[in-house]
Amino acid sequence: MGIIFAIFKKEFRSYFVSPVAYVMITIFLIVSNWLFFNTYFLDKEASMRLFIARMPWIFLFFIPAITMRIWAEEKKLGTIELLMTLPIKDYEAVIGKFISSFAFLVLCLILTFSVPATVAYTGNPDWGPVIGGYLGALLMGTAYLSLGLFISSITENQIIAFIIAIMISFVFLIIGDNFVLYSVPYFLVPLFEYLGFGSHFMSISRGVIDSRDLIYYFSFIFFFIFLNIRSVESRKW
Repeated sequence: MGIIFAIFKKEFRSYFVSPVAYVMITIFLIVSNWLFFNTYFLDKEASMRLFIARMPWIFLFFIPAITMRIWAEEKKLGTIELLMTLPIKDYEAVIGKFISSFAFLVLCLILTFSVPATVAYTGNPDWGPVIGGYLGALLMGTAYLSLGLFISSITENQIIAFIIAIMISFVFLIIGDNFVLYSVPYFLVPLFEYLGFGSHFMSISRGVIDSRDLIYYFSFIFFFIFLNIRSVESRKW
């Protein structure tokens, strides 16, 4: 755990040694707040429903921007070999980098405090969907992170990692939507619906914490962390 924590501190600190992290956080907050407050006062409803509903689409671009450099930059600069010559196991490096990106995601979500604060000030919201919405956003964002980190580990080009992560994340985002389900054979509908992020996210965001949704997200996250570890180990082959 000491090694994982050391990697976490190094990676998390690296976000803030350049203006990139500050620019990304600023863009994230401006986009998410503007999309919400643009119509909030017109709707005259103390609800964060639209804010939560748009979060998967914001994460679709924001999360790959976070993960694209984490492994690709190491491979391009050759520092991955230096990292792996240290007494560090592959899984420790992967988990340390994953936790650092997760902490960055949590920080970004915490900084959106102005949204629930405004909703609470202007009305009497139902806090169940608010808490569920943030939990759903955190789980979906973490799923995006695990996928993006794996993609970053299989290429040296950050732009390629960014584009591929967006494309695959987009597939998982829409695969369970109704317009996709209407176009697939009936016997595949339950499978597509289960594999898609949408149904699980919407269930949690309504404040319904179902073990099936939690199992789905945790399985997705652990699967791509496992693939990330295997990808890092492949340099030995």
